[in-house]
Amino acid sequence: MGVTSTAPHLLRAARGEIVDRPPVWMMRQAGRYMKAYRDLREKYPSFRDRSEIPEVAIEVSLQPWKAFQPDGVILFSDIVTPLPGLGIDMDIAEGKGPIIHAPIRTQAQIEQLRPLEPEAALPFIKTILQALRQEVGNQSTVLGFVGAPWTLAAYAVEGKGSKTYSIIKNLAFSEPAILHQLLTKLADAIAIYARYQIDSGAQVVQMFDSWAGQLSPQDYDTFALPYQQRVFQQIKQTHPDTPLILLVSGSAGVLERMGQSGADIVTVDWTVDMADARARLGKQMKVQGNLDPGVLYASKEFIRDRIIDTVRKAGNWGHILNLGHGVLPDTPEENVAFFFETAKQLNVLV
Repeated sequence: MGVTSTAPHLLRAARGEIVDRPPVWMMRQAGRYMKAYRDLREKYPSFRDRSEIPEVAIEVSLQPWKAFQPDGVILFSDIVTPLPGLGIDMDIAEGKGPIIHAPIRTQAQIEQLRPLEPEAALPFIKTILQALRQEVGNQSTVLGFVGAPWTLAAYAVEGKGSKTYSIIKNLAFSEPAILHQLLTKLADAIAIYARYQIDSGAQVVQMFDSWAGQLSPQDYDTFALPYQQRVFQQIKQTHPDTPLILLVSGSAGVLERMGQSGADIVTVDWTVDMADARARLGKQMKVQGNLDPGVLYASKEFIRDRIIDTVRKAGNWGHILNLGHGVLPDTPEENVAFFFETAKQLNVLV
């Protein structure tokens, strides 16, 4: 028996090994659509409590594992979690997302940011990831995740989520040197954070550049791609064997550029046909995705047909089955269960 034969399914696929079916997990699989999560939220109304008190975050992370046995169990957290460790005070408002209390908009503020020391700032992350690894053993792959520099900069500069990104784009186009300084500091902190997650037990790490799809391709090449590369290069220096996934929301226009990031796996959203994505990214790039989360409102037959269509188009190598983005909060729980059941039978169905 070789070493790889004992590795969990998703990790083997992420490394490029041939597997009998695509592994499956679901972004935001721990969360509001599950009754177990809503019940726990009543007891712990603060998102930061749910994600930073280890026993609570462990329980939330494991809720979908216990219910559906996905091939990936992802740390329950938020991309802004490391920001306080840099000196950026934040909170996470229920239903609204991150709130940055003093948005970063000046050279002086950027100079005051401190390097991330995860052992001191984020000790709960290690506790959570170690517990997840112990709980799932080789039955599932433990995923960590981080935010990408552009997206974390967008939150830090805007102060909250945005529809127009007018404040950070104003900074990018009128004072780019200041923004590049912030992006560099964030990239180095994110690389440290990702390495810490891997050392704590994460076997695969996904980087979310959620707002990079709001950039034109030429601005993506200036403000997003170089900093994605900076993060991934630093992780690869110390952890060359850990597969890295990149997600960009609304990524149809920058898909090929995502393939240049240094990621091992590109997440494809549902605005791109999976066969087209495969052609655009090339035979060597592994992919994740790309069912429209809205499909999970449909009949079981419809869900099954869409899963089979995606898997056939992705081919029999280097594909992790997932939604193109997170599962929606009012998705019927039984349809999520059916999604996982169908995915587990794909070696028979396809």
